[in-house]
Amino acid sequence: MQNRLTRIHFREFTEGILNSYAQIFFAKNPVLALALIAVSFLTLFSGLSGFLAVVFTLGTGLLFRLDRKTLYSGVYGFNSLLVGLGLGLYFTPTPGYFLILFLASVLTLFIAVSLQGVIGKYGLPFLSIPFILGVWIILLATRQFENLGISERGIFRLNELYNIGGSWLVNFYESIHKWVFPSTMKLYFMSLGAIVFQPNVLAGILIATGLLCYSRIAFTLSLLGFYTAYLFYLLLGINLAETSYSYIGFNYILTAIALGGYFLVPSGWTYLWILLLTPLVAILTISADSVFNVFRLPVYALPFNLIVLLFLYVLKFRTGENLRLREVFIQQFIPEQNLYAYQNNLLRFDYRFAFSFRLPFWGKWKVSQGHNGVHTHKDEWKHAWDFEISDEEGKTFKGSGNQLADYYCYGKDVIAPAGGIVEEVVDDIDDNQVGDVNLIHNWGNTVVIRHADTLYSKLSHLRKDSVTVTRGQHIMAGEVVGKTGNSGRSPFPHLHFQFQATPYIGSKTIYYPFAQYLRYDKNIPDFKTYAIPVEDELVSNIDPNPLLKKALHLIPGQKLRFSVSGTVLHEEIILQAEADAYNQTWLVNQTTGSRAAFVSDDLQFYFTYYEGKRTDILYYFFLGLYRVPKGYYQDMEVRDTIPLHQVQKPRQRILQDFLAPFLLYHKAEFVLSYVDIDNPVLTQRIILSSRINLKRMHRESEGFAFSIVFESGTIQQIKVNTRHNNIILSCIG
Repeated sequence: MQNRLTRIHFREFTEGILNSYAQIFFAKNPVLALALIAVSFLTLFSGLSGFLAVVFTLGTGLLFRLDRKTLYSGVYGFNSLLVGLGLGLYFTPTPGYFLILFLASVLTLFIAVSLQGVIGKYGLPFLSIPFILGVWIILLATRQFENLGISERGIFRLNELYNIGGSWLVNFYESIHKWVFPSTMKLYFMSLGAIVFQPNVLAGILIATGLLCYSRIAFTLSLLGFYTAYLFYLLLGINLAETSYSYIGFNYILTAIALGGYFLVPSGWTYLWILLLTPLVAILTISADSVFNVFRLPVYALPFNLIVLLFLYVLKFRTGENLRLREVFIQQFIPEQNLYAYQNNLLRFDYRFAFSFRLPFWGKWKVSQGHNGVHTHKDEWKHAWDFEISDEEGKTFKGSGNQLADYYCYGKDVIAPAGGIVEEVVDDIDDNQVGDVNLIHNWGNTVVIRHADTLYSKLSHLRKDSVTVTRGQHIMAGEVVGKTGNSGRSPFPHLHFQFQATPYIGSKTIYYPFAQYLRYDKNIPDFKTYAIPVEDELVSNIDPNPLLKKALHLIPGQKLRFSVSGTVLHEEIILQAEADAYNQTWLVNQTTGSRAAFVSDDLQFYFTYYEGKRTDILYYFFLGLYRVPKGYYQDMEVRDTIPLHQVQKPRQRILQDFLAPFLLYHKAEFVLSYVDIDNPVLTQRIILSSRINLKRMHRESEGFAFSIVFESGTIQQIKVNTRHNNIILSCIG
């Protein structure tokens, strides 16, 4: 057990080192990290200093018991890495130097943690400010340290390369520099290398290769930022290559990657903003260089830091929704994945509507009047619905329809569309006789529910003395609040429903969709998410099936045990439901550590995110049960979208990655079908099937197929069919 814990800690520490390198480009990618490590050691002592600085920082962080997840993510270590790389170029190796390196690493860590507390509360990153402050402090102080020798490292580069790799490395280095590059491309490579204090073509090529493997979008943005700056300098008559010995062009590269694809969801608009912001970075670079030359201090990445922080801070003051520039809320550390996840979640959940609402009734009801109605629902009150119950002939009443009791909806339960606090209640207005209206009390008996700040729902025309809730009462979704009536401006019994931004009974309406409901076409249900019911549609909430509801009700601590058999696998796995500090629920493979985020409410079960290898059994579980409404409806198909990176491998979407900010022509679709139920009333067994379809332009192919059996209140069996394997998961408790 002790050996296992030691291995885990060593692996985490190693990941922390790699992440510290990759975080220079806001990444967590081992390929990019290894490329940066290789580049840093082109100057042996500089590379060693950077590596030691990272180790010192991680060790100090562990000593202070800082959050391990944050520490090993590399956000602290990369600043110390840059300090170490810089100092390793300036000074010769002496005992005093290593003491200074250790102290500089600790100081940089302290600055990073402090800045995280100061500006982090505004939702802003500290970027590489700790590196800049740390290295400036050390450089100013060491001017008084006579025992620290100034290095001539970098002047005799070929000698250094020979010491590292012999004549082969020297010949390779010289052959690359003999290649015929356009002058701007050579300058681009040197600017890339300068990010890790290696302003040479070989370093730039290695970093560009790692960057391309890591992210096609990041690579494209690096080119966009650099060449935009180059053209701006050319327009002003300035030679970019002569502005600084350290090839200050890396400021433009980092700004482009940070704002174009990391902190913001990549799009055509972020690319446009890079074109506009790069000249600002150039102006700041030139002016800052003039100021800091007085103190004989390099500007380093100061312009990049200031412009990125200013831009992100200004975004915090936006009012209303802006789909053109979207901040990344769940950081996946790869621009493509940020984009694919955002686009997919926008289709699935629509970020503009964070609160989930159900229809305010049970059973099938008809939309007798929708938005922009024929009779009412006009102008500032246009986003509203009237609901009634109709029979198979479309009639809303039985008999003559002269009595209120003749109407199918009269006296039926009205339920809360979501949880909230009752804001207003009116319950003492008489119901009108059929055909009559009450214009004095226009809305009749009404309940207004507050669900969030500036988000309320209103249910009107309720029956007198039927309201079951009181003002200030906290109610749950689906709780009965009253019964349908005919009070107020209502000639026939019906339910008026609307969303509004203020708590008053006469408030204006706002546009807001229902999170999920069923729309019927010739009695065949169609599952809708984040949609607006329209006039004459027949709609209902999902009617949960007890078996599906029990089997898919996963509570934290619950374990699902499966035996796994197939052409390759023969094992047993345990999937455990867990909840994190943010109340997000996860299904975790206890053996591999892979996990999938899920939501399970009264009406449906669905996954939102998967983290782990694609060979993991949990991955198949994630795909097969991607979204399952908890009701059984024969012949109904449920369709949903899956983020492209969760299904396709990077090599399968290389071109799509390049074009993703402007065009998505690859799509991944989940399709669930209801196959069989043994008894709709006393259900003991249900069979569902699902599949994953990959769509490329006009072509469609099936990637995975699943058969899921629910029995005895559990997920009894899942059969997985892939191109290369057939796997069966059988429940064992």
